[in-house]
Amino acid sequence: MSGENWLVLLPTEAMEVIDKSYAWGNLTCRLSAPDKAAIVVALSNEDSDLVHLTEDPDHFLTVADFNHVGHWYRVPADAAFCAYLLTHQHATMPFDAFQTLVPQAIAPLPGQWHIAVTFCPDPPEIRDGERLPAWSAWTISNDTVRPISLDIQDGTQHVTALGSLWPTSLLSTSRALLLGAGSIGGAAAEALASYGVGHIDLVDPDKILFHNVPRHVLAAASVGMSKVDGLKASLNRQWPESNISPWPIDLTANANITRPLIDAADIIICTVDGVEPRRVANYLARRAGKPIVFACVLADGRYGEILRIRALPEVGCLDCQRRYMRDNGMIDPEPSLDRGYGDGTRHNPMTAIGGDLHLVGSIAAKVAVATLLQNAGEVDQTLTDDNLVIALRPSPGYAAPFDARRALHPHWSSATPPYPDCPACHRHP
Repeated sequence: MSGENWLVLLPTEAMEVIDKSYAWGNLTCRLSAPDKAAIVVALSNEDSDLVHLTEDPDHFLTVADFNHVGHWYRVPADAAFCAYLLTHQHATMPFDAFQTLVPQAIAPLPGQWHIAVTFCPDPPEIRDGERLPAWSAWTISNDTVRPISLDIQDGTQHVTALGSLWPTSLLSTSRALLLGAGSIGGAAAEALASYGVGHIDLVDPDKILFHNVPRHVLAAASVGMSKVDGLKASLNRQWPESNISPWPIDLTANANITRPLIDAADIIICTVDGVEPRRVANYLARRAGKPIVFACVLADGRYGEILRIRALPEVGCLDCQRRYMRDNGMIDPEPSLDRGYGDGTRHNPMTAIGGDLHLVGSIAAKVAVATLLQNAGEVDQTLTDDNLVIALRPSPGYAAPFDARRALHPHWSSATPPYPDCPACHRHP
């Protein structure tokens, strides 16, 4: 087994133990030779008892072999500089030279090699304001020392690490309500979490079934579980900084529960099938004065549609938008939504493909997040229009705005005003 091209994974807990320890200690890793990957799972302070670290049960190395593979060392600045030079020169150094820098270094038996992790508490500056890495990993034989890749679990795997590039602090205090956790809704939930939305409420009464798997973000292992619980488990693993609340309830039948969720939300995304639940969501959001984004696919998955209904007096609700289309000779696609995109006949069982559904869900999440940020003054997230139709599998014979002829052709349009007799947009005595 060669010591070249290995990757060592160093959990935060291991860093804390080393930082509080003395000059050196033993390392125990789980390692996979085919993957050339090792994760530190236990370590000691010199010859003391091993401190066992908390292991992630979902990590692929958790089932790998458990090996006492080497040592960690506290090193001077020269060792950190040496690691930098050797890495960039793709070079090695004799063990004797390494031991001169790190006197406590232990050589393995002839013909064997082990892993070492080094920590330099005060790494040197390579240029003004930029220091060399404090942590390095090595493979050590009795005659050669080679720097290898080290990846540190230091919080950069969280969305909050992008704080200088993305308004994570603003979104971390935002709350989104997702009505519908199917194929579009599942993709929207993943996108919302990846944007850093701090709290996501998931509403859907259904369980994940085998025929959902080709289109859903959840895999076959989740079949039989409620969609909202499956999504919560998946999102918690991938984006632990997002707080996910599952609500396995029907939007229409449990309006008494849905109303408080709408009141608490900063924005709503509705991906449910059927005219009635969409109208209920439209009415409740309008009455609560909350912006809502509707997302669906139409014409057997040929077109994706995202409608943003802002809580403004000059913007008509969903019913007003559809009524405007009918009054102006355009297609009103709403009735077709009573037949879900996956409810074809046995000769045509799947009427929309998973990738297209995920695309629509991701765009809906982007529209929702852009709306939140635009309202908070983030001018680079301004959307000038509210309604988007995007061609997925365009076909001739459809009227505007569903008349695109090229895949991914977008058609944006502005929201239309409310009708004076609309019961959702106007309160009547």
